[in-house]
Amino acid sequence: MAEKQKTVKGQVKLSGVGLHTGEKVNLTILPAPVKHGYKFQRVDLDGEPVVKADPDNVVSTARGTTLEENGAKVYTTEHVLAALYALQVDNALIQLDGPEVPIMDGSSKLFIEAIKATGLEEQDGEREYFELSENVKWEDTEKGIEFLAIPDDNYRVTVMVDYNSPVLGTQHASMLRIEDFEKEIAGCRTFCFLRELEHLANNNLIKGGDLDNAIVLVEREDISPDELGQLAKKLGKENLSVTYEGIGTLNNTALVYENEPARHKLLDIVGDLALVGRPIRAHILAARPGHSGNVRFAKVLKEQIKKQETQGKTFDLEKEPLYNTVDIEKMLPHRYPFLLVDKVMEITDDTIIGVKNITMNEPQFTGHFPGNPIFPGVLQIEAMAQCGGVFALSKVEDPHLYSTYFMKIDNVKFKNMVRPGDTVVFELKLLSPIRRGLVNMGGTAYVNGKPVMQADMLAQIVKDRTE
Repeated sequence: MAEKQKTVKGQVKLSGVGLHTGEKVNLTILPAPVKHGYKFQRVDLDGEPVVKADPDNVVSTARGTTLEENGAKVYTTEHVLAALYALQVDNALIQLDGPEVPIMDGSSKLFIEAIKATGLEEQDGEREYFELSENVKWEDTEKGIEFLAIPDDNYRVTVMVDYNSPVLGTQHASMLRIEDFEKEIAGCRTFCFLRELEHLANNNLIKGGDLDNAIVLVEREDISPDELGQLAKKLGKENLSVTYEGIGTLNNTALVYENEPARHKLLDIVGDLALVGRPIRAHILAARPGHSGNVRFAKVLKEQIKKQETQGKTFDLEKEPLYNTVDIEKMLPHRYPFLLVDKVMEITDDTIIGVKNITMNEPQFTGHFPGNPIFPGVLQIEAMAQCGGVFALSKVEDPHLYSTYFMKIDNVKFKNMVRPGDTVVFELKLLSPIRRGLVNMGGTAYVNGKPVMQADMLAQIVKDRTE
């Protein structure tokens, strides 16, 4: 069955301080309707203005992602957005009584825990995935930032970071699917280098900073007690110490993972790309990312969505088909005029792509709207089912001895009319593994790359013939 959108079941409440403003803030995540997406609301300002989580609303990426709309700003949005996105929450209103999302422990972990404690609620609307139709590349050659998005069935992220640091060196991190975020990525904290800390303190950029919500990486071992004492005063601490266990850190702040900095950069990518506004099916590869590069690539992906919606989905129908009509007749018991699949272009482990050419000389047009010929919806369903039958029978030995029989049809939608002269492309994917002969597939029919019909189908493979 098609996936449904989700929101939170009730109010999710957290409190903390902003990393850069140092101001205490209360944050409440509220349920939101279908197609609402992620929006922030500044309830401390007149009119309680709403700020949409959108890459076009980003006004700063200096040590965090800042959004502004309707005269209101929201700072450091990436960690809470990463938590919502990773838990596959589609719609949420995030209320704040201050300008900055609380830093909490410097990761997404506490947001994840609070959202899960409240629970999620399935909604009526279907999830609208952004599925890439082609590779998308973007780079900033001056800064050495590179992004590449590759079509994939899951949301995968691979990150390489290189800070030209003798301590950190080059690090890699990866997430194979979004479900791995909670365990592998969510608890990885924000970080900075000791050499940056004094500059940040002098410029009042970490008023809410604490060694409990950030990792401070130490690159040299010759730091004197006087240096640490001066820095402690600027940070409002009684004292500071350095621990050297692999990577030097301040005040015994041990790394959860050796590559925790790279994993946190991956966390930031998930949070910043949540601004795209769609659940993504793609493999994102990033080299030397940061908030600026993340947001600029989010804008590239947003433009790609517009491009794909304009162009529609593309299929290569010029290549040699996997099965022609003669091959299909050897698998299916149907014959003209009820054999409704002309060729099968491709079959993978979980997908089939079939083609039906609509011609005016087909018998149904004699009596079905003869003055305004439209290919009947029920025959669209039958043609899609026959494609599913070819897929199912391609997975058994001696397919000519088997038949596939309908058991259930769900979520049928007709999106546009199909007329003589159209070429209908059916793309079906398994919704669950084939078990005990039961085949559950979800399909979409396309004309000129645009969806015209979709349905979920359940059928059973039955051996009902002998040699």
